[in-house]
Amino acid sequence: MKHRIVVLGAGYAGAYAAGVLARRLSPEDVEVTVVNAEPDFVQRLRLHQLAAGQQIEAPMLADVFAGTGVRVRVARVTAVDPERRVVDVADAEGGGEIGYDTLVYALGSRVADGGVPGVGEHAHDVAGRASALRLRERLDALEARGEGGRVLVVGDGLTGIETATEIAEARPGLSVTLVARGELGARLSAGARDHLRRAGERLGVEVVEHAEVEAVEAARVLCADGTVLASDATVWTAGFAVHPIAAASGLEVTEEGRIVVDRQMRSVSHPEVYAAGDALHVIGDNGRPLPMSCASAGYTARQAVGAIVGGLTGREVPRIKLEYVANHISLGRRDAIFQFIDGEGNAKPKYLSGRKATRLKSAILWMSLWATAHPTFGLPQRRLRVAAASDAFAERAERVAA
Repeated sequence: MKHRIVVLGAGYAGAYAAGVLARRLSPEDVEVTVVNAEPDFVQRLRLHQLAAGQQIEAPMLADVFAGTGVRVRVARVTAVDPERRVVDVADAEGGGEIGYDTLVYALGSRVADGGVPGVGEHAHDVAGRASALRLRERLDALEARGEGGRVLVVGDGLTGIETATEIAEARPGLSVTLVARGELGARLSAGARDHLRRAGERLGVEVVEHAEVEAVEAARVLCADGTVLASDATVWTAGFAVHPIAAASGLEVTEEGRIVVDRQMRSVSHPEVYAAGDALHVIGDNGRPLPMSCASAGYTARQAVGAIVGGLTGREVPRIKLEYVANHISLGRRDAIFQFIDGEGNAKPKYLSGRKATRLKSAILWMSLWATAHPTFGLPQRRLRVAAASDAFAERAERVAA
């Protein structure tokens, strides 16, 4: 009987894991099934561009995995039972159960409202394609009025910065305000922070700093200090949270619901379950939890795949570096920041900006998509480092910056 591997989620981590497992394991011995709620691959790193009005490539998963032996099940995961080793799914035909011998949990994350009233009812987000398209429709409607419109982006993390600058550049007839909980770009180096401010001024983005949002209403946002900010479209980018499925399953999770794994990405409570991407909690090489990011998805997926292949074939299990080396932040289509990070997770003085950073960011996005769309490509394993801000990219970027 074939060993059944089920991969939940076909984002950056899940699609990569499924493809490489299919490439490195014999189809005579193993069957790989991918379960994903949507029929195509979503470039989550570019959803702010989709919301702003651009066309973003979305390869169909059936085409991506054609000829690989990977089975694609378009369905929504509703529950995981690690004791029985089954996954409950729902689809147009009613769903059912999928049994597994090895599970790769890569369901990623979604927007977190932080307990702020009104976020779910009145705010948009760019955490998924459907929500990004709803925001796009709203922006279209504001432009169609011919009277301008006020767009309020709440959250000054990477997603908030990219969303605010992208909308401001793509839709100059709209007024864009970025609401920051602290100082804008506080985690960047001084030089990168200055560049960010200049880019915002060039694009006409107004910044409200040190603002604690305590409620979102249909046409305004209320801050803890009494400030009221009018808004025709509020975009919530103030954090992400994992799906509650893992916590409900009985897997050991953190308080935030992320699966606790060992160095090989195995669940510490159920070793037949592996996790990759945003859904897991693992300590990086610097002794700190690895952050939610595309780069982390790449590292953790590679480690999980290596461990699964090693366990099934007896091959040596590689030890993939778990590090966070840089933040890449787009500032519209013609500007960006590539901020290098030290071993403690703090910004180094060195950074790239402008056209160099834009080219590097574009290369990372392109390679992430290419690697996903070619899941069983036969390049040497060392070439896989190119994807998702890998070691090779970081080292090359350091030399360029020097």
